[in-house]
Amino acid sequence: MSENSTKIKLLKLYEILRAETDEEHPISRVELCQRVHESGVPCHVRTLSRDIATLNACGYEVCSFKKDHEKFYYLPDNDFSIPELKILIDAVQAANFVTEKKTTELIEKIAMLGGSHRKELLKRNMAYFNSRKHSNECILYTVDSIEAAIREKKRIAFNYFDLNEKKQRVYRSDDTGEKKRYEVEPIALILNEDNYYLMAYSDHHPEATANYRLDRMDQVEVLEDSTLSPEALAKLKTVRRYTAQTFKMFNGELADVKLQFDRSLIGPVLDKFGEGVKMRKVDKNTCAATVRVQVAPTFFGWLAQFGDKMQIVEPESVIEAYTMHISSINLIENKEEA
Repeated sequence: MSENSTKIKLLKLYEILRAETDEEHPISRVELCQRVHESGVPCHVRTLSRDIATLNACGYEVCSFKKDHEKFYYLPDNDFSIPELKILIDAVQAANFVTEKKTTELIEKIAMLGGSHRKELLKRNMAYFNSRKHSNECILYTVDSIEAAIREKKRIAFNYFDLNEKKQRVYRSDDTGEKKRYEVEPIALILNEDNYYLMAYSDHHPEATANYRLDRMDQVEVLEDSTLSPEALAKLKTVRRYTAQTFKMFNGELADVKLQFDRSLIGPVLDKFGEGVKMRKVDKNTCAATVRVQVAPTFFGWLAQFGDKMQIVEPESVIEAYTMHISSINLIENKEEA
């Protein structure tokens, strides 16, 4: 057998062992040779032990044992356990920005990481729970382009669209009515509440960063002759702090807001602001915490759902802004009733 044929045989042996065996599902010497032979690569029982020894010598650990005068082989462990793969699969299913088609493809690939036996187990135990998938099939290409731009410290350009009531794309336009071509400096990709966002810097708004949903971006292009500005590079160092401050990706003035709330709301507060939030007990039924947020309608909307069980204690400016927000909603409702 030629050197190339030997290499192909070793690759095929390892491929079968990796895909189809584990400690609970070993394969016999005879069956392994037969499986390799069926793929068009000659393999003989008398030389199999030597082939397995070669794989072990190269660092590919293959375990074996004898049972009833027959030898069995298996790979000792996969890179991922079933719970780990289950978490990855559920995360893909929960992500709105991953389309139905791509979700199916990714689940298939993730399940294969557990080998053929675990694959069937994982797919059999799946629960489908997200019916709000987006339809932009180009999102992975968008991610690839943005990651390349961030890695190479280059600017990007793209078109941006919204959806109308018929689920049709309505592109943002410039003053001439043409599709607006955004040109920004990418800082980071941020996953927030099942959607993927681009955090970007633009010299048109140097005081803040902008956020764009990846599933609303189109025709993303890396500007090869560009470089990131010193201001954008400085923003790279603030990504962690920025994501902690951003509330549902809406811009607003940053403020330290003191909240007082019923003890039953400790969970929702920790869910939204993280378990690092420092709380203090006010009385047996009430707690208080100071959180740093971007004061915006989304923050007020989150707060309003708890009614009188949560109040803003300070600062006064945020209390006034929240009161005005609630008043404007009441005014709209009164007009509709009239």
